[in-house]
Amino acid sequence: MAKKQFKSESKRLLDLMVNSIYTHKEIFLRELISNASDAIDKLCYISLTDDRVGMDRDDFRITVKADKEARTITVSDNGVGMTEEELDKNLGVIAKSGSFQFKSEMEDKGDTDIIGQFGVGFYSAFMVASKVTVISRAYGEEGAHMWVSEGSSGYTITPCEKDAVGTDVIMEIKPDAEGEDYSTFLEEYTLHSLIKKYSDYIRWPIVMTVTKSRQVETGEKNADGSAKKDWEDYTEEETINSRVPIWQRPKSEVSDADCFNFYKEHFYDAADPVSVIRIAAEGTVSFKAMLFIPAAAPYDFYTRDYRPGLQLYSSGVMIMEKCEALVPDHFRFVRGVVDSPDLSLNISRELLQHDRQLKVIATNIEKKIAAELKRLMEKEPDKYAAFYKSFGTQLKYSLLNNYGTNSDTLKDLLMFYSGDAEKLISLKSYADNMPESQKSIYYACGDSAEMIRRLPQTETVREKGYDILYLTEDADEFVVKMLGKYGEKPFCSVSSDDLGLESDDEKAETDRAEEENRPLLDFVKETLGDRVAAVRLSHKLVSKPVCLTTQGEITLEMERYFANLRRDNVEPMKAQRVLELNASHPIFEALKNAYDGDRELAGKYAELLYGQALLMAGVPLEDASRFSELVCELMK
Repeated sequence: MAKKQFKSESKRLLDLMVNSIYTHKEIFLRELISNASDAIDKLCYISLTDDRVGMDRDDFRITVKADKEARTITVSDNGVGMTEEELDKNLGVIAKSGSFQFKSEMEDKGDTDIIGQFGVGFYSAFMVASKVTVISRAYGEEGAHMWVSEGSSGYTITPCEKDAVGTDVIMEIKPDAEGEDYSTFLEEYTLHSLIKKYSDYIRWPIVMTVTKSRQVETGEKNADGSAKKDWEDYTEEETINSRVPIWQRPKSEVSDADCFNFYKEHFYDAADPVSVIRIAAEGTVSFKAMLFIPAAAPYDFYTRDYRPGLQLYSSGVMIMEKCEALVPDHFRFVRGVVDSPDLSLNISRELLQHDRQLKVIATNIEKKIAAELKRLMEKEPDKYAAFYKSFGTQLKYSLLNNYGTNSDTLKDLLMFYSGDAEKLISLKSYADNMPESQKSIYYACGDSAEMIRRLPQTETVREKGYDILYLTEDADEFVVKMLGKYGEKPFCSVSSDDLGLESDDEKAETDRAEEENRPLLDFVKETLGDRVAAVRLSHKLVSKPVCLTTQGEITLEMERYFANLRRDNVEPMKAQRVLELNASHPIFEALKNAYDGDRELAGKYAELLYGQALLMAGVPLEDASRFSELVCELMK
């Protein structure tokens, strides 16, 4: 028969599909197995009403075979097959899909979960093959036909013999070239891996002849008289794919332990996940999902190299290994699989159209994850604490990165260290335990809980019996400032000018004392110069003589944070420091006496008090030598 040219499209279209549509050559096997599965689906559907098919569901199978010497890979099925006309129509017309037509005709008439829709997957074979032969015998036909093509140059169709109904796709693999190792696809291990990766959940068995090893007796004896044995290789047929994925099975048949084992094997984690989330959604978009909340962050989680996303399947075929659009960034630590027959796939079946269906699934998944995390926090606090240790920072930075957009979702998942409880607690727990008289949520910042506990400015709040949240991470203070309040309770730093704890009379008394001591305060400010923005009498000190606070939006903790991010030629942000003095402390009386009788000594006291304030605030001394000299001099 004379060679035919591809109908409806040019050589350029075939070249485009082979060289541009598919980004990974290895997916050719996925496409051919999907086509074979579709062919079996069609014949299985016909068998429901036609006894002449003569096969049960258990008889259907897909076979993959490699021949290294001939450099061929054959994918065979015992599905519906194709007539000469169908070979010409389906394989001779690029982007003509028999599966799509069949799916349209059979819609709402039974279990017709057809994968192929675009009619281009078959041509992915030309990415790895220099020649493709298709031998097919259609159901109800006595004879078979052979379709042969070497690519965009055209094809031929000729009669041939085939014993049974079905289709064989035989690919002659290209010779290796620079940068292209086509021979790897002839390896048993490679084919086995690709089937497991992309087609593990095709409903029909995918069979390969695999090489195994066993011990056999050699006929000789060991020194102790036992039979001597040696290892030999042998081959046998084996079903490679799992067929029914764990997430498709009824929940009653799959325990959490089964899910955890699947997670560890599938995602290469040695530890059990904190929790598993199983979703079976019906409606405008139907999908099933099995999601896992890991117990610990992967080694690269907080690096740019980490790629988040869920594995995406459609009808048992893996479409994307990491679909980032399915899970929001604040829950990027979640791993798992999503399987939906309702997805709108693009032509290469490698990418997804970002349409309404995808958004519906993603919204559902986000709600389920948030609900499960809240459940863990309330019902299994130890598990949540372990999770939060690994991923709490992710939740905080996600809130900040989106300017508080996700605060409604994330605020109830955040935890901070409680000074009273001496452990991490939620904001809800703090608010629920607030005395009726407490108007604000108090917090203090520092490098550690122990360091914060010793801060002089915490004394007034503690004396009132109010709990203080200890913020020890870089992001913490930014988070509470972003939130502003929790419920109706505003956040308030213990370093704030007004803690809301003084009566009007107490404030007035402090103001009068400050006015009376204005010359002394001005003297201390003049002595310290630009090192402080102001010197004032404190509303918050109880037993300590001095403390360092700030005015304006930049705090000492923010100053440290921005200093760590410092870039060349960019001056880091500086906090406006305020030195607060305790007018009731004996040291203040000593300062006053020195001011009245010895201004030089008063200046040294001022510097010493400033140095003490720096040390208590966890800020490095600006001149440690000068501070040491002052201490020695005043001790004489």
